[in-house]
Amino acid sequence: MMKVVIAGASGRMGRALLEAVIEAPDLSLHGALEQPGSPCMGRDAGELVGAACGVRVSEFSDAVVVGADVLIDFTRPEGTLAHMRACRAQRVKMVVGTTGFSPEQRGMITEAAADIGIVMAPNMSVGTNLVFKLIATAAEVLNDGYDIEIIEAHHRHKIDAPSGTALRMGEIVAAALGRDLQKCAVYGREGVTGERDAATIGFSAVRGGDIVGEHTVMFAGTGERVEVSVKSASRATYAQGAVRAARWLRNKATGLYDMQDVLGLT
Repeated sequence: MMKVVIAGASGRMGRALLEAVIEAPDLSLHGALEQPGSPCMGRDAGELVGAACGVRVSEFSDAVVVGADVLIDFTRPEGTLAHMRACRAQRVKMVVGTTGFSPEQRGMITEAAADIGIVMAPNMSVGTNLVFKLIATAAEVLNDGYDIEIIEAHHRHKIDAPSGTALRMGEIVAAALGRDLQKCAVYGREGVTGERDAATIGFSAVRGGDIVGEHTVMFAGTGERVEVSVKSASRATYAQGAVRAARWLRNKATGLYDMQDVLGLT
């Protein structure tokens, strides 16, 4: 039985993870973490998804990860790095769905992977990771005469834009075309922008309502438009992907991986 700790347990993603772990016959909930002052503090974590399990929601401490096999973290960069320090000390593996890391913070994650196994991906959805593979092929084929735009939509509570998934899509397309995304990305347009530079990759972000996540990569040519899209209707797809990643880490003592590795798409 694999023992799992979930960070951000009372959030929208945290509840989806709780449900996935509690329902899995080969996993057991070892800990459920929340920020100090959370109204859920001290409650049975399972009650948040209608299935009491005997594990209480608690604030983070190094002791919480002792004895765990893996910690699943979809929180914020500062919290994830604090959890990572404890996991590294205790040799507890991690599945990281947090986005918004700075280059320096990414370097810290790479260093931690020398001691523990880590799967880190901006999107844990199996379908989305298949799309990552498809857009790389599309970019290689549609490498001349096609303008590339990435459009994403999320709920009103999302705090970063573009999404980590959209940025990853941009990185994949840019790499397939031999471009540097930092030099060719255009984030939104306003005013008199002039004619579109054919070498750019455009990003547009929509925020509203309860949209879970929608991403489209558009290859707009003369006389035709090719679009590769993925739309998530439930966070359960991310949770199931994260659980799949946790299982895959079972035999990985160290190393930094992504969902392409987990799904055998590399």
